[in-house]
Amino acid sequence: MKEHQTKLSSVEISSLWGTYQSSTMIICGVKYFLETVEDVEIQTILEYTLDYCQKRIQTITQALNMENYPIPVGFTDQDVNLEAPRLFSDTMILLYMLNMGRFSLTGESMMFSLSARDDVADFYSECLLQSKELVSRARKLALKKGVFVRYPYLSTPTQVDFVKEKSFFNGWFGDRRPLLGTEITSLVNNAERNALGEALITGFSQVARSKEVRQYMLRGREIVAKHLEVFSSILHEEHLSSAKNITSEVTDSTVAPFSDKLMMFHVAGLIASAIGQYGISVSASPRHDLAVHYARLAGEIAGYTKDGANIMVDNGWMEEPPKAADRDELVKRKG
Repeated sequence: MKEHQTKLSSVEISSLWGTYQSSTMIICGVKYFLETVEDVEIQTILEYTLDYCQKRIQTITQALNMENYPIPVGFTDQDVNLEAPRLFSDTMILLYMLNMGRFSLTGESMMFSLSARDDVADFYSECLLQSKELVSRARKLALKKGVFVRYPYLSTPTQVDFVKEKSFFNGWFGDRRPLLGTEITSLVNNAERNALGEALITGFSQVARSKEVRQYMLRGREIVAKHLEVFSSILHEEHLSSAKNITSEVTDSTVAPFSDKLMMFHVAGLIASAIGQYGISVSASPRHDLAVHYARLAGEIAGYTKDGANIMVDNGWMEEPPKAADRDELVKRKG
């Protein structure tokens, strides 16, 4: 980034700080995957991701140095064990990379739209192009290998129609209409995310060093399995397909490839994303019963998130994000 007279705003500094954290985490994951992957085409996707994430770290470090802002700790080589045996199959790695690309697109589009400085906006514009390319490569390869989750097809109507009855919104009581396309999209998307989350957290539960972290991961495994079942059952009621359980893509290894700190951070990020996605799903789901499901499930994982945050704080793993000055504390210091 070039020198700029205007200071980084709260959204810009927070965005860069968060991207630094997530990029250093992804670098650790990709380095480990490169040690275990066997498929050459997946390896190429991993190498592409590693290259652009490392460049992001360089750019963010330069920007923060110009602001005299402390460089975050993030995650380092101490958080990854490259000699650990394979924990996830090649299929799992591919699906993981596809979904990480999707997560990145969502966050980076917002960061781009909210940035005022040209250099920051340009950086996130480039990030979007990189994440788009990652999703494109992973999607095409997943389709080629037959592991891409295809959403259900809809029948073609004979004419345009309008909603005539308030029963359109019925859920628990009265006649329920068939699911809308937007509702199906949200249900399948959330089912797919939870299927991946269940497999990932299953692997983490096997390898976590701390008993406290292992128990936390086991609890999380039960939660995401339940959420997957809720979304899938709603789809199955209307004879629609859902995402499949993929925990069979996790090996029986008990050797940790990642630090407990990294795994806890990763799970926290996935849960935060899920809460946001559930909120979006409510807005896209007029049927009342669906909104109730999303609200209830979001509340459940919010409590799980709080317990995870306490574990991270107790172990000194939670790096404090950029924040506003504590004016009251400044006054107290003056005596």
